[in-house]
Amino acid sequence: MDRRSFLRNSSAATLGGLTVQGFSSPLLGPLWNRAAEDRVLVVIQLFGGNDGLNTVIPLDQYGVLAVKRPNVLIPQGLVLPLDQVGATGLHPAMDGMRELWEMGKLGIVQGVSYPQPNYSHFRATDIYETGASANQLLSSGWTGRYLNFEYPNYPAGYPNIDMPDPLAIRIGGAVGSGLQYMGVSMGVAINNTTDPLNLTGNIYLDPTSPACSGGKLGLVRQVQRQTDLYGDVIQAAAVPGCNQSPLYPTGNQPGAKLAQALKIVAQLICGGLKTKIYWVSETGFDTHAQQVDSADHTIGAHANLLQGVSDAVRAFQDDISLLGFEDRVMGMTFSEFGRRIVDNASGGTDHGSAQPMFFFGSQVINTITGTNPDIPSSATYQTNLAMQYDFRSVYASVLKDWFCLEDTDIDTVLLDTYQPLQIIDPSGCLGNAVHEINQQAGTNLLSNYPNPFTERTTFEYTSAGGRVLIQVFDEQGQLVQTVLNQPVPAGTYKVDVDLGDRTPGVYYARLQNEGVQQVRNLLKVR
Repeated sequence: MDRRSFLRNSSAATLGGLTVQGFSSPLLGPLWNRAAEDRVLVVIQLFGGNDGLNTVIPLDQYGVLAVKRPNVLIPQGLVLPLDQVGATGLHPAMDGMRELWEMGKLGIVQGVSYPQPNYSHFRATDIYETGASANQLLSSGWTGRYLNFEYPNYPAGYPNIDMPDPLAIRIGGAVGSGLQYMGVSMGVAINNTTDPLNLTGNIYLDPTSPACSGGKLGLVRQVQRQTDLYGDVIQAAAVPGCNQSPLYPTGNQPGAKLAQALKIVAQLICGGLKTKIYWVSETGFDTHAQQVDSADHTIGAHANLLQGVSDAVRAFQDDISLLGFEDRVMGMTFSEFGRRIVDNASGGTDHGSAQPMFFFGSQVINTITGTNPDIPSSATYQTNLAMQYDFRSVYASVLKDWFCLEDTDIDTVLLDTYQPLQIIDPSGCLGNAVHEINQQAGTNLLSNYPNPFTERTTFEYTSAGGRVLIQVFDEQGQLVQTVLNQPVPAGTYKVDVDLGDRTPGVYYARLQNEGVQQVRNLLKVR
């Protein structure tokens, strides 16, 4: 049995479950600062399915939302407005992120989902972590595949002089599928701060036998040695006094646990680790009931969660700015899905499809990518928000403009071609200034006639050149037809679409052309 096969089938041979204890000498901070030019990605996973409509609030749709969400909607006058995008605001508990927006260090991607969305927590989480399609099961995560691309021989020969540190670190949980590659954990996990054992150098002295069992035992010993060596470098990098920001939530304040995890991330970056990816999380976003206080919708369970994430992210950004690392550290948030448009009778919201994603850091383009969702007045309990961007297009953007991969390499990591978006300043990779983002505001790139229609309708679309993708989704977010997916020269075109076999109701047409997208409502009648 080879190394990867054994790792894939043995629960004992894992790098997860590492426990570390902070090192006591503050002098090691500058000595271990080997990573001045390395880029770091911090992933914040929001378990449960975050309600995007109460997070990034479309004020231009407020009249319809007031009818569809009377049990949870935030009062319009208390929404935190975002400068330069007056029709969009944040939940009033998100002062920290609003401050980052005003500082030019926050970006928002609207309407992130995928065709045929799954509403199971477990399956949807797996899809987002692995980058799979709805009908696809993958044994590797999108960040795991990226790390394998960068370090193809891992774990053999690691740690070494060129990469003495963990490739990735999961703080506050086990190494999940997002950081796996074909059963191999591409990172280590820090779950607590008690490490009474120092196994390196004083164990595994007896030689193993050449038999199969001896080979397995040797591999277990190698992985344990490797884990403990990583424990040593993490321990040495965990330098007290590195953190500078006084803004971290503590004690019983919302977000204190997430803040502690992010504080450790800042501490380890300051301590000099060359680790590429840190993964942290917050739980509790499955808000089926009592999402808000019935007497005051600005407070309650969801408000506490959003305040916690917002305050923790704001403190972390302040910390890495004070430490002088913010130009090489970027963070992102995601959840396994969003929530439905229409609220429920329990004062909550049920599993939905599209969600907003946040990016934070000094290299993030300070804009909203996409538009406010168009809320149909005919929306029912089954109606979902339209997808504007495939989540793998978001991942493609990170790989292209943050980790500087070529297009063909991005396709290799994501296992298909997805059009990247302009959400990160590419100048660090390309050596040029940020191109002005053109959201084609006021320009109609996609229309159809007749609308309403009974059987067929004609799409008219405009291409700026490059690949054009046109899809039709039903009101539940399920992909019902791919109309076009191919390179199209610049110009305006028409295509006939037959939806005669579909039931009457609301549909969404989505166009994407090299990062620019538009979504249009369709109405099929009898």
